[in-house]
Amino acid sequence: MDKKKKYLFYVGHNYSFAILRPLQAEILRQGHQVRWFFRGKDANQDYLLANEKTLETIRDIYRYKPDAVFAPGNIIPSIIPGIKVALFHGFNVGKRSDEKGHFNIRGWFDLYCTQGPNTTEKFQQLAQKHGFFNVVETGWCMLDPLFNSSLNHSHNKQPQQNVSADKPKTVLMCSTFTPRLSCAHVLYDKIRELRDTQDWRWLIQFHPKMDKDVVSRFKGLQNDKLTFVETDDVLPLLSRADVMLCDTSSILLMFLLQNRPVVTFRNNRPGDHLFNITEIDEVGPAIEQALTRPDSLMHNIAAFNQQLHPYYDGQSSQRVLKATNELIDSKRGNLKRKPLNVINNVKQLYKLMKKF
Repeated sequence: MDKKKKYLFYVGHNYSFAILRPLQAEILRQGHQVRWFFRGKDANQDYLLANEKTLETIRDIYRYKPDAVFAPGNIIPSIIPGIKVALFHGFNVGKRSDEKGHFNIRGWFDLYCTQGPNTTEKFQQLAQKHGFFNVVETGWCMLDPLFNSSLNHSHNKQPQQNVSADKPKTVLMCSTFTPRLSCAHVLYDKIRELRDTQDWRWLIQFHPKMDKDVVSRFKGLQNDKLTFVETDDVLPLLSRADVMLCDTSSILLMFLLQNRPVVTFRNNRPGDHLFNITEIDEVGPAIEQALTRPDSLMHNIAAFNQQLHPYYDGQSSQRVLKATNELIDSKRGNLKRKPLNVINNVKQLYKLMKKF
C-alpha cells in the first residue's frame, strides 16, 4: 500500500475554494491528509466548511511537513516546504501577453498541471528550456463537479445540451474587473433596456474584484427578471443559463465547455468559437441569434473545446494527484534546482511576516 501523504493548499483568493475542493475530495478519498493555509486577507475563511482544517502559521506548516503544496495562483514562496504544484486560477483568455500572463515562468513551481492541448504544448516547450519543472496535462480539477454531477460524461465525450423551447431563456452576464476589458459599465443601460423589453431571465455575476460602484448599480437592476449573484462557486450558476454575455473573462471558457454559446463584447482574442460584437446595439440581436444555436457556431465550439479541455470524465483531480505523487516519489526526478529567486522571495517573506 502506498505511503499516505500530506498536502497543503496555499490560498490567496476566494475563487480558490471551488478550484481546490474537488482535489480535496480526491485526497481524502485516497486516505491522505490536507490542510489549508491563507496567505493574506483576500480570501474569506468564513467560506471554510466544518470539516476543513487550516494551518495558521509558517511554523505550523513546518511541523505538518507537507509532501506537496497546491496553488490556484501564481506564487508559492520557497520557504514553504514540499513539491510545489500550479493548478491555475482560470483559463488563458489573453488579457496580457503570453510572457506576462498565463505562460509567465516565475520560478516558483516544480509541476504545472495543464488543462488541455492549447496550453500544454507551450508549457512543455518552456519546461525543456528551463529544466526545473515538469508539465503534465491533467485537465482542471475545478471542473470535476460540472461533469460528475450534472453532465455525467465519459472521458473525451462532449456534453450534448438540449435547449427547452417551452420556458423563457436565461442569459448569464459575467465580466472581468479589468477596466479596459470589462463590459459591465459600458453595457449597463443596454442590460436595463433588454431586461424590460425581452422575455429573458437574467443572471448577473462579476469577478470578486469588480469595482464596487459597478456592482451596486447592477444590484439596483434586480427584479423578477434579473438577479445579481454573489458566490464562491460559479459552477452551479453556469448550468442555469442558455447563453452567456461576457467580455474577456476566463469564465466564458468554462461556459463554452457545456457546449453552450457565448456572446462576447469586444473580446481581446475573438475567434469563430465566439459570437463577438463591438457595438452596444448589437447585444440584443446577437443574443437572439446565439439562442438559435447555429450549426456552424456549435461545430466551432466543439472543436475549440477539444483543444481547451478535452476531459469530460470528472477525474482531473485524480490525474493531478497521480502526477504530483509521481514527482514526490521520484524526489523531483532529474529536474534542475529552481532559481534562487531572491528578490521575489524576500518580497513574499515580507508579506508573510505576520504568519510566522
